Amino acid sequence: MDRVYNYEILKEIKDRWSRRALADDVIKEEINALLEAARYAPSCYNEQPWRFVISDSESKRIIIENALTEGNREWAFKASHLILVVNKKEFSHNGKINKWAEFDTGIAVGYLMLEAERRGLIAHPMGGFSKDRLFDLKLDWEEYSPIVILAIGSKGDVNSLSKENQNRENPGLRNDLKKLILKR
Repeated sequence: MDRVYNYEILKEIKDRWSRRALADDVIKEEINALLEAARYAPSCYNEQPWRFVISDSESKRIIIENALTEGNREWAFKASHLILVVNKKEFSHNGKINKWAEFDTGIAVGYLMLEAERRGLIAHPMGGFSKDRLFDLKLDWEEYSPIVILAIGSKGDVNSLSKENQNRENPGLRNDLKKLILKR
């Protein structure tokens, strides 16, 4: 079944969905361009609390990949890069808890994902991971909180996926807009 768009919106928003069939031929310059898009996301007090840990070494790749749930690891290992996205918990300017850090980090991830779509790449966000398995990254977990792991790649062969994931390899239907508006 096709998605239904009630209004004209950006092509990248219409075309984006979380594919699992990935290929690993994304180059470092493309990753940097995705991070640049995220850099320009809005944030409270322009804090920009998002930080990225990129699997640019075998040791980081192994740690991030092993933190994924088995279901995500099944297909995400084919990604060119895995990126752990964390947020800085406190404001830099006053040391107080930043209640908007997760929200702001989510916007930055959205910008990154739309730039990936614009470039013909896949950026698949995953919440299925174990924070405890990330400890070997030696981040200051008092200062940073893990938010999501992104699998970045180009479009791969659907037949490389398990039958279960082949059946899931399609854009999900969205709730009707009326269902999303509580009061008007």
